[in-house]
Amino acid sequence: MESDASPTARALMTLELVQASPGITADRLAEKLGVSERAARRYVGILREAGIPMESVRGPYGGYRVGRGLRLPPLTFTATEALCLVMAVLDGHHDANDTTSPVGSALGKIVRALPQPVAAQAEAVRRAIAPVPDRGAARPDPQTTTELVQACSECRRVRLGYRTEAGSERDFEVDPWAVVVRHGRWYLLCWSHSSNGRRAYRIDRVRGVEVLAERFEAPAGLDPVAVLEEHLASGWEYSAEVVIEAAADAVATCVPRTLGRIEPVDAATCRLIGTTSNPWWYAEQLAAVPVPFRIVGGAELRHTAGMLGRRLLDAAEAAAEDPRSQGSGA
Repeated sequence: MESDASPTARALMTLELVQASPGITADRLAEKLGVSERAARRYVGILREAGIPMESVRGPYGGYRVGRGLRLPPLTFTATEALCLVMAVLDGHHDANDTTSPVGSALGKIVRALPQPVAAQAEAVRRAIAPVPDRGAARPDPQTTTELVQACSECRRVRLGYRTEAGSERDFEVDPWAVVVRHGRWYLLCWSHSSNGRRAYRIDRVRGVEVLAERFEAPAGLDPVAVLEEHLASGWEYSAEVVIEAAADAVATCVPRTLGRIEPVDAATCRLIGTTSNPWWYAEQLAAVPVPFRIVGGAELRHTAGMLGRRLLDAAEAAAEDPRSQGSGA
């Protein structure tokens, strides 16, 4: 017995099945659709009438497949495939060559819909790519991400099951403001009622999402990226205070917001105030600042910056004394 789905919906399901399994037979197609073979052929006819080049081959090895044409046939994606495509674009580190992954599956549908010359080039690139692992990336579960994005858009409070960095399991009740991707990591920027403060939780550590009945209003004029970076720069173990010999507006363009807050001192000087859990990383970031600066606060940071400076001086002096390095510069 056929289901109550409309002919159009069944035709789109037929297209999905043929795209996923080129050469699928009419009886197999009918079985997948839960209809008779006659009905399955009717759905193929609907697709042909819509201008989609549905080819059929007779014989024991025959079946249906989507032919190559200049018209791009409709594509249908699952919710997971659609979100994973967006995630792949945003973080740039999903393996599009893995045909068993949602990203690879969705990309395969796009490639199969392209005209032959374009598809051949796309497939050549797809086969040749070699993704470089990003050690800092932490990809969240697509379903969890979908639920949080939906809660953000609907302004619905949620209860999170969360695993902390120390490995303990906790529950947080939060107002989810935005999902933000920074440096290969996905964060939920929110107001935590459990902690009574603004928080940013890593979505890869979320173990469960329960959408609650309560609604909320996000802060007016919220800049999620700026707020997240300011949040990531505060509350860490080691303090930092740096006086920079340049105007605050000029420094803001070359100092990452993750280092802290920039405050003007006068027209030609500003102060950077922040915290860090990794003084070595912080000192390396400061070394890239293109204007003079002084570390006036944070004993651990001053010590680490001194070690980094001595290490670089030792490397330069060793190279100058080594005759093999003479004439090797650019």
